Amino acid sequence: MYVERASRLTGAVVWTNTPTTPGTGRVLPDGCMDLLWYDGRLLVAGPDTRAHVTEGAPGPWTGVRFYPGTAPALLGVPAHELRDRRVDLTDLWPADRVRRLAARVTAAPDPASGLEEAALSRAAETEPPDPLLRRIVAALDAGRPVAATADGLGLSARQLHRRSLAAFGYGPKTLARVLRLRRALDLARAGTPLAETAARSGYADQAHLTRDVRELAGVAPGELLGRRG
Repeated sequence: MYVERASRLTGAVVWTNTPTTPGTGRVLPDGCMDLLWYDGRLLVAGPDTRAHVTEGAPGPWTGVRFYPGTAPALLGVPAHELRDRRVDLTDLWPADRVRRLAARVTAAPDPASGLEEAALSRAAETEPPDPLLRRIVAALDAGRPVAATADGLGLSARQLHRRSLAAFGYGPKTLARVLRLRRALDLARAGTPLAETAARSGYADQAHLTRDVRELAGVAPGELLGRRG
């Protein structure tokens, strides 16, 4: 069962997922990065450009999903270095530092609260996120073209691309595509017909939406949404 709540860290989400049966899962691209806790280990999920398929025995996972663009400053690594990857935190930080953090999570009343406190503590040690990054996300999530987004922020296309790679893990066109998919799925899951979902999300038509879902999620919209016919 998957459960999430808003974090006390601005823009972040704390979540838990406990699969009840063995099998595969599908984590869709969302423009975010996560700090994960599983079986006593701390891991980092980088930004995905396609669905990440999980396999293995059931077991509880806990995570803090950071707002797009905010995790690199907390982790001390550019997002593009972790694109489409899951890595142990020890690959990024000194082992003794990770051990202390793991002990803190273990000692907490539950992993979710421990992981959140760790994220809050780290955020207090670093500079606040660049407000320009949130403006980039807002513009692209509103469906604004990449060129217009760059112009509106006073950036050249090259500057926007460079900032996007470091903060989000990929260029602004890919980020816009991922955010568009997320908007579409929110509408479709709320019961909006796919043709209307496509129009409202910025796709040319339903066929365009279907192609994008297949490429980014790896399955057709009906299978992803659990619909028949």
